Amino acid sequence: MQLRALFLLFLIGLVGASANAALPGVSANGEPLPTLAPMLEKVNPAVVNIATYTTREQNNPLLNDPVFRRFFNIPDEQPQQRQQSAGSGVIIDAAAGTVVTNHHVIKGADEIHVLLHDGRNYEAELIGSDPEADVAVLKIEAKNLAQVKRFDSDKLRVGDYVLAIGNPFGLGQTVTTGIVSALGRTGLGIEGYEDFIQTDASINPGNSGGALVNLRGELVGINTAIIAPSGGNVGIGFAIPINMAMASVKQILDHGEVRRGQIGVNIQDVTKELQEAFGLKNGQKGVLITAVSEDSEADKAGLLPGDVVVAVDGKETTSTGQLRNQIGMREIGDKVKITFIRDGKKKSLRVGVGERLDRIASSGKLHKLLDGVRFEKNPEGRGVLVAEVERSSNAAASGLRPGDVIIGTNRVRVDSVSQLKKALTRNKNQVLLHIQRGLGSFYLVID
Repeated sequence: MQLRALFLLFLIGLVGASANAALPGVSANGEPLPTLAPMLEKVNPAVVNIATYTTREQNNPLLNDPVFRRFFNIPDEQPQQRQQSAGSGVIIDAAAGTVVTNHHVIKGADEIHVLLHDGRNYEAELIGSDPEADVAVLKIEAKNLAQVKRFDSDKLRVGDYVLAIGNPFGLGQTVTTGIVSALGRTGLGIEGYEDFIQTDASINPGNSGGALVNLRGELVGINTAIIAPSGGNVGIGFAIPINMAMASVKQILDHGEVRRGQIGVNIQDVTKELQEAFGLKNGQKGVLITAVSEDSEADKAGLLPGDVVVAVDGKETTSTGQLRNQIGMREIGDKVKITFIRDGKKKSLRVGVGERLDRIASSGKLHKLLDGVRFEKNPEGRGVLVAEVERSSNAAASGLRPGDVIIGTNRVRVDSVSQLKKALTRNKNQVLLHIQRGLGSFYLVID
């Protein structure tokens, strides 16, 4: 009995730490009962269910055979299937109707609906998404919305109590509890940029995009994924820290997309053998710079191969995944303080965050005649891929198309975006492009 009383007092202390939690009643024995219900009554209306609808054609290969269709008198127009899937989301701005969810929840959807806690249903507008961080931003036109207050997820600690709120298996809003099991989980191969909160609060299919909150009802993360070897929850779930998610949200709201930058270095983790080879102290963690791209921001700042990065803006850096996140979550044009070890001495440099060298969206900065064109590294190797061309752009009017591969610029062969950028400086008033389109190639002048 004494042990039970002590456990109840412990729980009461946890709940008492929350300004929003209360003890509304007592047991039959007159003992106070801890509850999180008052806090959840405020948070739950800000967590929404998301239904997506996708129209797909029948995928039977026989229906694509003209002889088969003619023999059985099947019309050329194929029947379509309307597929529905469910997920969750969180209202972060009630006045603007802004909802945050996962990119994979709305990926490929033709129609997105947001179902509120009170039963109201609205069709949502997709403002933009960040597939690499698995974040998407929706907007609904609705009044009297609730929003959830955000917590500084950098202050989250292993052992903190958390609650996962979402729509598992399409059952409707469900709350599960647990603790923060680990922080900074990377290298899982789930997303391009990973810095997950790990929790044992049950996260199941349909919870994706829902809220992970602390005992005060503050949003600490966006539920995203689980490790489920048996197909169900096994106590290992992952959420995107809200600070990381909001870095993407801000750019999406400002620009309609995420313009992720880099400093221009190749990196690898510091192993025990590398610690000895570079004369680092036993146990010293960090990230080894193996190469610095010519004319990159790192090159201009003075970073060198062999430097070991140990902190960014004063925050410890222990792995390549962490460094990638620390830089990738900053906007192009930002400055970061890189602390590193060179020849046994700790040094610091201010380094700019530049455009990714394998992807450049030209807004007149690359070349005034290529405004509205986005270039990417050609996945097939040779040349630079034209990924996107705005219809109203000068380049589109001149005949440049998405899917074109630029193999030469201003009479210089180009095999990377950085080479393209350098070749464009040869002529400010005209651009001569050698283009490969399909099986043929030709020259195109833009002036």
